[in-house]
Amino acid sequence: MTTAVEKRAEFQRLHQAGCFVIPNFWDVGSARMLQGLGFKALASSSAGFAWTLGQMDNEVTLEGKLAHLAAVCAATDLPVNADFENGFADAPEDVAVNVRRALEAGVAGLSIEDMIRGPERALYDVDMAVARVRAARGAIDAEGGGAVLVARAEGILVGKMDVHQALDRLVALADAGADCLFAPGLRTPDDIAAAVRAVAPKPLSVLMVTPGGTVAQMADLGVRRISVGGSLARAAWGGFLAAAREIADDGTFARLGSGASGAEIKTLLTS
Repeated sequence: MTTAVEKRAEFQRLHQAGCFVIPNFWDVGSARMLQGLGFKALASSSAGFAWTLGQMDNEVTLEGKLAHLAAVCAATDLPVNADFENGFADAPEDVAVNVRRALEAGVAGLSIEDMIRGPERALYDVDMAVARVRAARGAIDAEGGGAVLVARAEGILVGKMDVHQALDRLVALADAGADCLFAPGLRTPDDIAAAVRAVAPKPLSVLMVTPGGTVAQMADLGVRRISVGGSLARAAWGGFLAAAREIADDGTFARLGSGASGAEIKTLLTS
């Protein structure tokens, strides 16, 4: 099994040049299958994991998230980036404590959001957002293992910032010590290219959740990494619900024939 130090070294290397896709798992099985498909790194999905527990995004406890991350990190040889929400804390010193616990779970990187946990989806002011990233940076540096710190600016995604405001936030978070910057909600090529320029030379991560756009196009814009958030989990649930609704509503079983074969599943889980 690849060690955490080796995984973090590889994760750092992936962020240094080129463009890679970091798909989002929701449990050990989905992580192992993504590894079997040849991806180079994996990311957790806070929403995808929550749904496996019958919960909504941002309802999973810190203890539940840490156990989930530890299980997946132990089950794959790939670097794992944790969707660590807001660090499960408001105060910077508490964020640092929780980041240390995520590192102990074996993650190769983690993201910290600038959004307060709760249904109102409020954002921290810039000074607090910066202080929280600095605290996470300090925890990672003190641990010494080389994990990647991703800072997320959520303003566009939740409709509380325009692109220019979000880019200013990304620059502040980059200056605070983030290794990689992420503003979910960037959509147009011009906005993505502007974000790449704003945070350079640090890498930009983008979120792809709808059809359209390609890895090659993102690479041409200067994007370093691409995630899909909870979209793979939603796609899986979509297939499940379509088949289950056919049984419930029509009493037929035709959609069961479109599922993955047991042999394919075995191959991916054991590769």
